[in-house]
Amino acid sequence: MKLNNTAVRIIVSLIAIPVILFAAIAGNGYFLAFTLILAVLGYSEFIEFARKKSSFSLAVTGYTTVIALVANAYFHAVDYYVIILISVIVTMLVELFRNKHSAINNLGASFLGIFYVGILFSSLVELRQVYGGMEYERGGYLVIAILATIWVCDSAAFFGGTALGKHRLFPRVSPKKSWEGAVFGFVFAILTMIAAKNLIVGFLSTQDAVIIGAIAGTIGQMGDLVESLLKRDAGIKDSSNLIPGHGGMLDRFDSLMFVAPVVLLYVKFFISK
Repeated sequence: MKLNNTAVRIIVSLIAIPVILFAAIAGNGYFLAFTLILAVLGYSEFIEFARKKSSFSLAVTGYTTVIALVANAYFHAVDYYVIILISVIVTMLVELFRNKHSAINNLGASFLGIFYVGILFSSLVELRQVYGGMEYERGGYLVIAILATIWVCDSAAFFGGTALGKHRLFPRVSPKKSWEGAVFGFVFAILTMIAAKNLIVGFLSTQDAVIIGAIAGTIGQMGDLVESLLKRDAGIKDSSNLIPGHGGMLDRFDSLMFVAPVVLLYVKFFISK
């Protein structure tokens, strides 16, 4: 018997959610390994985006840099700029000897992929590690709360837009999304984060919960639009078919990639730890 798409999505979610929860709560090397997998698979999807536009990323230097950036967010072995400087120099020197289509397009795709995937996913590791010592578990609960907020935001935006959507949000990028759906997503993102504050992130103030919910409800939806922009430009529907019923890694974590660095900055500069 062939399962329909909704059933497949539910089954995959039931398998994936416990894995994500374990990685987030355990932290340390478990969360690093989890994020490295996301980043490597996400970068492979981005390479395919670029290839659709006849831009050929330098895979070896790209993968190496993405892995180095994410791993360095955990180990803090060197400053970020050292990794970026080495990557820029090596990538441009390798491109000098490739002679494959457009050097500018190749280099642009290589560096965009590194920044888009490597930097953003590295901030997710930083966010998980932002609390230390006896408060280390807080980072895990914060990541879980943000993930739940993003998922509820996406669902609310979808159902709200389906039921009431009349005004297109960004038709050039995503014709089906509406302002009504976006507002539903924003409101439910804040409500979910407030609920999470009462359930698992009690160390946050109500103000902090509202602000983080607002970040997820705005920046998260923008992150989704950015990935839609890249897919539309590449002429593809999903970033890949890696996750049955869900599309690719970038499809599932595009919002988180944008929310994580903004929340990280907020926690670092505006929440006393």
